[in-house]
Amino acid sequence: MASSISSDTRAQVVQIYDNLPTYACAKCSAVVALQDELISKAFSGRDGRGYLMHSACNVKLGVKEERPLLTGLHSVADVFCMGCNDRLGWYYHSASEHSQKYKEGKYLLEKEKIIKDNAWTLDE
Repeated sequence: MASSISSDTRAQVVQIYDNLPTYACAKCSAVVALQDELISKAFSGRDGRGYLMHSACNVKLGVKEERPLLTGLHSVADVFCMGCNDRLGWYYHSASEHSQKYKEGKYLLEKEKIIKDNAWTLDE
């Protein structure tokens, strides 16, 4: 699942979520998650608030590493946008503490790196 973060993947970006509320990359506007996938807004990223998500799309994973976070040691991989290669957050592979196991297989997307699109339309 991990690929080179420097490879050009812009052509692989999928836009299939017409008329659904999404989160998109703040740099290139590629859709990276459905708003329905949000678990919690009460997380901390590297540079501020973070959103814990069930899943993400149009992203690729960096190298898996052990990282000390606020809640203990976790095995994570940085998450990069497939549209522009901007780092958006990280993916939780595993957690060392039992109380943190619920994060495994989830994504942390940093609030400052994504934009919310509610997909509202005006009836005319």
